[in-house]
Amino acid sequence: MSIQFKQNGTTTQYRIDDIKLVSVSPPTITTSGPTTFCTGGSVTLTASAGSTYLWSNGATTQSIVATNSGSYTVTVDGVVSAPTVVTVNSCFNTLNLKAFIQGFYLGGGIQQAVLDPASLPTVCDSVTVELHSTTSPFALLYTTKNVLATNGTGSFLFPSATLGNSYYVVIHHRNSIETWSKLPITFSSVSLDLSVPDNSIPNNPTPTITGINPSSAVAGSSSFTLTVSGSSFISGSIVKWNGTALTTTFVNASQLTAVVPATNISTAGSATVTVFNPTPGGGTSVGITFTISVPVNPTPILTGINPSSAVAGSSSFTLTVSGGSFISGSIVKWNGTALTTTFVNASQLTAVVPATNISTAGTATVTVFNPTPGGGTSSGINFTITSAVPTAKKFLFDATKAETSGNADWVIDQDASVPRFPTPTQANITSTTSETYWTGALSSWGIALVKKGHTVESLPSSGSITYGNSSNAQDLSNYDVFVVDEPNIVFTAAEKTAIIQFVNNGGGLMMIADHTISDRNNDGWDSPDIWNDLMTNNSIQSNPFGFSIDLTNVTEVSGNILSTWTTNTILNGSEGAVTQLEFNNGATITTNTTANANVKGLIWQTGFTQNSTHAMCATSTYGTGRVFVVTDSSPMDDGTGNPADNLFPGWTSFSHSKLFMNASLWLAKLQ
Repeated sequence: MSIQFKQNGTTTQYRIDDIKLVSVSPPTITTSGPTTFCTGGSVTLTASAGSTYLWSNGATTQSIVATNSGSYTVTVDGVVSAPTVVTVNSCFNTLNLKAFIQGFYLGGGIQQAVLDPASLPTVCDSVTVELHSTTSPFALLYTTKNVLATNGTGSFLFPSATLGNSYYVVIHHRNSIETWSKLPITFSSVSLDLSVPDNSIPNNPTPTITGINPSSAVAGSSSFTLTVSGSSFISGSIVKWNGTALTTTFVNASQLTAVVPATNISTAGSATVTVFNPTPGGGTSVGITFTISVPVNPTPILTGINPSSAVAGSSSFTLTVSGGSFISGSIVKWNGTALTTTFVNASQLTAVVPATNISTAGTATVTVFNPTPGGGTSSGINFTITSAVPTAKKFLFDATKAETSGNADWVIDQDASVPRFPTPTQANITSTTSETYWTGALSSWGIALVKKGHTVESLPSSGSITYGNSSNAQDLSNYDVFVVDEPNIVFTAAEKTAIIQFVNNGGGLMMIADHTISDRNNDGWDSPDIWNDLMTNNSIQSNPFGFSIDLTNVTEVSGNILSTWTTNTILNGSEGAVTQLEFNNGATITTNTTANANVKGLIWQTGFTQNSTHAMCATSTYGTGRVFVVTDSSPMDDGTGNPADNLFPGWTSFSHSKLFMNASLWLAKLQ
């Protein structure tokens, strides 16, 4: 399409513009009811959504009320709708109705004047009367509206076309459910009478309850929603609790819901639930009992205590108890005697342990008790009370496997060579003795053990690793713990047998390895290979301890500590809590619970799941003995050995000293 614009003048000028035509759907008109009705009736016409409206009668709203016959159109946003025809008939068939409106009936054939009591004292309220088809789906055919007088009477006009035809009569009122005539009514004359029995449009039924859900609650619980099942429920039905109305929601004729406040179930007992339907008719259902039971306390669960040990004669202390199902009335018990307990939360309690409870060495059983109703006592966890002066243990540090070759100095005292007894004598060590008292990268470790009352020795390079050899003064049977730090010479078959027998018969073995390709004496054997050879190539049992050392090289600081560290005496023992472990070129460990069910990782590489791989240290038991393995030699290095060696001061870093002292005491069965 084009448009030409012409300008008058001596010279003709033109401009041609193109215009795009867009297809627009015409608006539609919806109706609120029949478009054919009697004089005095109406129908609401509503246009589809738009921005502007213009009806054929001049109205500019989206909806209009049509009371006159005519063809109605609407222009929405400039587009005209199809017409809707409204037919208003001059009605002369009269339905004389007598009925009473629900809730307004006063008795004696009189109902309230509610429409306008002051100016219309004889008018009750307006109602709508509909005529419906007598065949399914009983379509609405005619509708009209008028008022009922206070005596229940009212006249309703319908078109002449209704004469001689039959209809169901339906009465609507804003305060009632719709009421249908029981049978069709035939307009046999221009004036027809119809009466609805007194007190009904319609009479409300008496409700029936068949069930409630829930049917019980524990005293002291929170408010909840009660679901009531039954029949003959109406929109005005009310659920009552011991006769007191609850806030009720009508779902359908067979279900109601009601809010039961917490105050209604604050104490144990029972309550009667009923449903009430208002007049006319109506009534109260038979009640159903709701039970409010006494709260039943759970049985407590005890999973851990911290600390788990103390030295006899120590001062009173606060015990932290971990577990579950704790309540405000939970009591921590010590050998069955209640302690002063503080409730922290459902998984933690604290209790004061008086000094008198730990005055002598031994063990005590810690439990948690919850009072009745219900309640009970948890399983117990042992608390260890160690002797004030621990039994002296003997530690033997190996020096037969080239522990001082290359840049290594993995001995407690070196001097010109590694002596059996470090010098000066350990008998002169006091609580203030410096670790430089001896010269060796492990001197801090050795002196720390002596300060605890233990004795330390070295197995010189000329010594022999034996077990059960009475002619060997340094036979492993004479010691509690054997420490081997990064062996660089492979164990002989006899030495492997001796070491495994030592552990099997109750000894403690400290196994320290380093990273792969760390052969310090250039004999072709790294410490991971040497340890793996001991465990896989011996005459007693393949993989007796249940782990292998990976040929890896790891450098990192890890805080990936065993999740149950608080109950592990190596990670949380008498020397303190372990929080981190640093590797400067170390290997990793793979555990195998099939080979030994008691093997357990303690610390893993950062970011790895605490499972059978990527462990940095681990423990195991074999026979009656214990094993601790760590796969880097730098964490226990105190940095003060042979000045010609490249040593790393790891003993004082992070929590290394706590880790290796706790492990030493654990291997010696002191914790």
